Amino acid sequence: MNTPLYSRPLHLRAGSLLFSPGQECPGFVRLNAGTIRVSLSGENGREVVLYRVAPGELCLQTFSCLLDGRTYSAEGRAETDIDGEILSHGAFQRLLADDAGFRADVFRAVAERFSDYEQLVEEVALTGFDARLARVLIRLATHNVLQTTHESLAAETASGRAFVSRRLAEFERRGIITRRRGEIEILDFDGLGRIAQETG
Repeated sequence: MNTPLYSRPLHLRAGSLLFSPGQECPGFVRLNAGTIRVSLSGENGREVVLYRVAPGELCLQTFSCLLDGRTYSAEGRAETDIDGEILSHGAFQRLLADDAGFRADVFRAVAERFSDYEQLVEEVALTGFDARLARVLIRLATHNVLQTTHESLAAETASGRAFVSRRLAEFERRGIITRRRGEIEILDFDGLGRIAQETG
């Protein structure tokens, strides 16, 4: 399965584009290390992060393209340096048909990815924005610091940059965070956690 007949190595630096809307699928991506960020952009330029792909996880965009022969409708970009392989269409189809373990892993990953989509829809439709923003800050923080921009947080929360900026300013006024250029420091994790639990 690891011969050139079946797969080819995948090595990309952080920030590299893996696929974009309208592109044909080169094969089934299996990651050994790193993270792929999959996002969708509207005609107005607003971006929404759909999900991330880590080792052992599945890219639903790629899976759909392989099964239906469609082109990509979203963008996939290496969020960190990534290392893995791309299985050819033929190798993927043979493994799916003949390898019960591979098939079970794929279907489990599909189910988990649909669960992620359900959570995204629920948060956007049913969760207040402050709670959604607080959850993103907690999830993305390394220790108590995030290297991020307001544009990136807008994509993570399916909102606009100006609204993110206003709510971050309010969080800062309340002593929960402090902002610096390209960086946010969390000063009160407990307070941020309470906001993240709000349902209204």
